[in-house]
Amino acid sequence: MAKIEIYTKTTCPYCVHAKRLLESKGQSFEEINLMESPERTDEMVERAGGRTTVPEIFIDGKLIGGFDDLAALEQKGELDKLLA
Repeated sequence: MAKIEIYTKTTCPYCVHAKRLLESKGQSFEEINLMESPERTDEMVERAGGRTTVPEIFIDGKLIGGFDDLAALEQKGELDKLLA
């Protein structure tokens, strides 16, 4: 099973959608809520190459991007390969 990390904020609807998509795939993930742990924001920005929006999703340490990127992988049939 892939290691999934997702940086989120409580009020972010795209974060909710990303988590639901991953859960629908039977995946567990580490959620880093930046509203609860704001000290980890710089970590996310560095890992995400300067991106400051949430969600930022990493699968096995590789940046996937946000919800739109995750959904695009699902539409192309490529997400399951990354999660295997």
